[in-house]
This record gives sequence, structure tokens and C-alpha cells, in this order.
Amino acid sequence: MRPRQGLIKQFSTFLQFDADHFQTWVIDPKLRRSMQSCVEQSSQTETSEAFWVFHWYKLWQADPSSLARDHLAAYVQEVCFWNAQKTTGSFTMTQYDLADCFQMAIAQFDRVLKGFNPEQGCSFKNYASAAFGSLIRESLRQQQEISICTDWALLRKSSQKRLVEALQKMGLALNTIDRYVLAWKCFTTLYTPQQATKTRKLPQPDLKSWAAIAQLYNTQRQSQLVSYSSAVNPEVLEKWLGICAHAVRSYLYPTIVSIDASKPGQESGDFLDPLSDLAHTSLLAQMIVEEEAQTRKAQEAQLNSALIETLDQLDFQSQEILRLYYREKLTQKKIADRLDLKQCTVSRRLTKAREALLRTLAAWSQATLHISLSSDVLKYTSITLGEWLEICYSQCGQPSSVKVAVE
Repeated sequence: MRPRQGLIKQFSTFLQFDADHFQTWVIDPKLRRSMQSCVEQSSQTETSEAFWVFHWYKLWQADPSSLARDHLAAYVQEVCFWNAQKTTGSFTMTQYDLADCFQMAIAQFDRVLKGFNPEQGCSFKNYASAAFGSLIRESLRQQQEISICTDWALLRKSSQKRLVEALQKMGLALNTIDRYVLAWKCFTTLYTPQQATKTRKLPQPDLKSWAAIAQLYNTQRQSQLVSYSSAVNPEVLEKWLGICAHAVRSYLYPTIVSIDASKPGQESGDFLDPLSDLAHTSLLAQMIVEEEAQTRKAQEAQLNSALIETLDQLDFQSQEILRLYYREKLTQKKIADRLDLKQCTVSRRLTKAREALLRTLAAWSQATLHISLSSDVLKYTSITLGEWLEICYSQCGQPSSVKVAVE
């Protein structure tokens, strides 16, 4: 019975770590029952590792979600451990310990399964051993590569998909992510220095490059962004791209802190808070959102003042027509009857009053947001003005107390 008991353990037992050290082997009850049942139903001669590896591998091919995968994962625990131990020792500049590297490799076990081909004559254990070692070395080399990259080199190496995922993980709003991604596109389009062949040590763009990147961004934002946004200067773009680089770096290789590690000065007491990095990222995202909200608030106040000033400059009769039309919801005919005017006069004065306000809104948008006045933009601006007037007169009747929203 010993060979059979050994087989049952091989295909149902997993490593358990204590911090970064091997502690013991733990048997999975479900896998043990599964393996024991299969062994008892088999013939006396079916006691070789090769037979059961092939058995579970074929079952896994037929149903990847079955227990067959877990049986094979248990079978390669030991070779994964020895490769993690061997490989970790050869990388002196790494923050990852033995347990980290073991998890790094075993987490990619599905890649090992998919890459194995029994027809090539290599045993599954030998193939897994070589594959685990390669996966760990690849991950550690990438980690070191990212660690020594400058922010500008990292941004050039990153894909748009990776950048978006990194910014989403920071918890940023969709419109903020859109602006950052557009800034990144402009950066990668224009920043192609001679040092591009040495992608790890790209220097920061010079003032001329930042100016060109900002100009491209301010041009493309009108067609590339879903919602309108303010023009930005080179300093703002540099700040945004710095946030992007931080997000990508944290996304690729988040700081790993052992939950069993003590806080400095409290070695015998509390544990480190594993959520500290998350809190830092959330705080950064909150600061970005608050800064953008303050900018929008200032712009809304400026635009509101400009529109109120234009309203104040209208003659009394035009102001009264606007009030009756937007506050009391009277038709042009009823306004004409109340003011003893012709309906065509009411219509003309109403149109001229709105045109004066529209010119103010369009001029402010051009000067502050650098928006070109295309037909679509004018249509959107006209709609925005109509909404402002309705809120202005319908809710409170005091134009000075209402602010138009800046997107």
C-alpha cells in the first residue's frame, strides 16, 4: 500500500509557508478523496507517476475546470519550490523573497499546462521545472527593468491598454483618464529623442518638446475627447504624465509587504497595514479630482460673471422679455400682448438678446478653453446657453445666483 499512499500524497498535497520559509505540507481533503478513489479503482500495476500524470493531463484537456488541474498543480509543488529557491538566490537586486517567487511561478501554472506537449518525449515534471525557472527569471528581470527605467522611458515602453488599466486601478474618473491618455499619445508621438535606442534611461523632455506636446494636445482635445476640457500648459502636461508613470509603475510591480512583518519600532506588536499603498494611491487620486474640481469651479465663476455682465448691459425691455419668456414661460404672442408690442418685435429682441449672450459665451470659450467655433461647437454652445437661461430665470429669477457648468 505504500506506493499507492505516496501517489495519493503526490497529487493532493501543497506547500505551506511561514513568512518566507517553508513550513510544512498540507493535504487537500477533496483531492485526497479524489485520488484515493481513482487509485482504488485502478489495477495493481497502475502505480507509476507517469501513468497518473498522463491520466490527469488527458482529463484536464477534456475539462480544464475539473479537479485534474488541481491534481497536477499539487504534483509540481516541489519542483516549483526548488526553482524558486535556486532562482531567487541569483537575483540580488530584488524585493521578492522565496515565498513571493514561488507564488509568482505557481500563479502561472496554466501557462505551464498549455505549453506542455507529451508527444515531445519530455516528462511533465521536467518540463514544469524548466518552465517555472524561466517564468520566475522573466518576471524578476522585468521587475528590475522597470525599476531602473526613467518615467519617460517607462511611458514610451507602455501600451495604451496597460496605461488605461493602471489609471483605472487608481480610481480616476473616466474623463480624467481620457485626458491623461491623450496627453500620453501626444508625448509618445512627439518625444522621439536620439536616446530612444537606450530606452531605459530617456531624459526628461526639454522646454521646446513640452511646448510642442502641449500644442498638439490642445489641438487634438477638441476632436479626441468626449467632453470639452480646458487647454493646458506644458507644466500641467508634465504633471499629468508624471502621474501616468507612477500609475504604470505601481500597476506593473506593486509594493509587496509581508503581512507578518512588524512596523518599525513595534517588532513585538502590530503588523504592517497591507492597505497603506492603496491608501496612498487613493489619496493621490483624490488630490487630482479636487484640483480639477477647483479649476472647473473657478472657470464657472468667470463665465457666470461674463454672462451676467452681458445681461446687465441689455436694455430694460430686452431683459423683461427674457424674464417673461424663461421665468413665466409665456409665449411670444402673450409677451407681445402684455408689453403692448408686436409679436415680430418680441421675436427680434429675444433673438438679439440671446445672440449677445451667445457671443459672450463663444468668445469666453475661445479665449479660455481654446475651442474653435465650428458649427457643432456653436450648436452645443447655444444649447448650453439655453439651459443656463432656463435655470437662471426658472429656479430663482436672479441671474447672478446661477452658474453655468464648464465641462
